[in-house]
Amino acid sequence: MSIRQNPEPTRLPDFGNLGVMLRCLLAVNLLALAAALARNAELSRLPQEIVELAALVEPPLIACVVLFYAFAKRLAALPYLAALTAVEAASALVAALFHALLVPAGAPFSGVTRAALWGAAAALVVLFYFDLRNRAYSPAVAEARLMALTARIRPHFLFNSLNAVLGVIRSDPRRAEAALEELSDLFRVLMAENKSLVTLGEEFALCRQYLELEHLRLGDRLRVEWDIDACPQDAQVPPLMLQPLLENAVYHGVEPAPAPATVTIRALREGKEIRIALTNPYHGAQAQHSGNRMALENIRERLMLFYDLEARLETAAADGLFSVNIRLPYRITGEAS
Repeated sequence: MSIRQNPEPTRLPDFGNLGVMLRCLLAVNLLALAAALARNAELSRLPQEIVELAALVEPPLIACVVLFYAFAKRLAALPYLAALTAVEAASALVAALFHALLVPAGAPFSGVTRAALWGAAAALVVLFYFDLRNRAYSPAVAEARLMALTARIRPHFLFNSLNAVLGVIRSDPRRAEAALEELSDLFRVLMAENKSLVTLGEEFALCRQYLELEHLRLGDRLRVEWDIDACPQDAQVPPLMLQPLLENAVYHGVEPAPAPATVTIRALREGKEIRIALTNPYHGAQAQHSGNRMALENIRERLMLFYDLEARLETAAADGLFSVNIRLPYRITGEAS
């Protein structure tokens, strides 16, 4: 479950979410395994019974998952009771239909009825599980967790920014004044609740402000390349997602470099996904301090809170470069998540 997936306990799970789909498959298979264990009289026949039961369960299960995925947005738009009824009816109908197709002709009609009841019961159990899980990860708990994750970023960010301003306050007061204005804008972002998604354009603007402050401290040693024209600026992303990664890039890649170093930011849209890549010089494993790992795990957890399994953060170090690659679903304001 993602932090924005089911903000109310009286909503169905987002069947378009990969994490929900995988959990549905796992939950129903566990139910089928429990049923096989309950009715098994001889341990030696258990593997055969599991195979036979899987042959009956897997086709309707996969069909239901595909069906609910296709109608995920329509189900999300329905009132809770109507959506619940639709899921229950569809599960029963699909289970009965596949039983009629898979069981040999001449089998008693009661078998179809049992299949329909089993399908409805399995759907009810799965929905009950998601409701319990949603209550366990209630919005209050998830928002508090997200605020705690964001708070880990703030001290590093503000400490480095203030140091950058202090570095030029005597040599160039006007430049320092402009930097303080930039810093005040950043304070507004940091003081916000940061529990809602922001646009990628806003996130890029924040990153540019941060890099301008770092330019005060590092001068020409810091070079930045932007390649983001192919990425829609209205894409929704978690707040403060990229700035900590840029801070890592500057601290671990640019500062130790003996010559001017380049940080590259690339972003594009591929189908229903947004892909973002940050690259900076790599100076060996010994240069990767614990703070770097903490920030990366921080961002991974925040992506998990917002997107569940639909987002991914991967890192790689090769040929003197350290890269961070982020993949997340392309969503815009007002789109159901």
